[in-house]
Amino acid sequence: MMNLGIITAAGKGIRLKSGINKQFLNLCGKPILAHTIGIFQRASLIDEIYVLVPQEFVEYTKNKIVEKYGFSKVTRIIIGGETRQETVRNGLKFAPDNCSIISVHDGVRPLVYSSDVNKLIELLIESNNKDQNVQGVILAAAAYETIKKIDIEEGIVKTIPRETVYNAQTHQTFFKDTLIESYLKAENENFTATDDSMLVERAGYKVKFLKGTHENIKITTPTDLFLAELIISKNGIH
Repeated sequence: MMNLGIITAAGKGIRLKSGINKQFLNLCGKPILAHTIGIFQRASLIDEIYVLVPQEFVEYTKNKIVEKYGFSKVTRIIIGGETRQETVRNGLKFAPDNCSIISVHDGVRPLVYSSDVNKLIELLIESNNKDQNVQGVILAAAAYETIKKIDIEEGIVKTIPRETVYNAQTHQTFFKDTLIESYLKAENENFTATDDSMLVERAGYKVKFLKGTHENIKITTPTDLFLAELIISKNGIH
């Protein structure tokens, strides 16, 4: 059996207003997406990688990223969808029969570690051995600030103890069959989620988490890009 990494990089990057899709912006000498693919390339428990990009960037990704940086685990470059959910669904269509576990990651989160990719796979197997209803594991970072539940008309409804609240991140790791089942259920019921674990939870399965770091930022704004450069300079991630 093999483990697959799916990297979603089909976004348009409008908020950066850079004139180029954010996943292809330069970060410390190479495209953001190249940093991200490199994480999964170096993860020993990942056997193959699918990269999903806009149609007009398929050849660019192949020539200027995958071949240029020698990402031998990338076996497919797939056209993404209009939404992240559609993009992941497009990737799932190509998952081979011998695939056991899929790890999904945002192409513009270049600051996770290869060791974390491995840890989530190991934790998923370990947790499932104890409880077969555990079908997924995600990275999540503890909330720093006080969290308020609000009503647009009434204002603050209540304060939620922040020790009970975490910010979901990627990567997120699942058993392949469960992830596909959860996506099909959402498609049949015309349901849209904000992350993969939400679909798996909604299908009735348990999802565990591994505590992540606040450095695992999603590059969305120019400030994020600046912070990512500082983090790479400090940690030596490349």
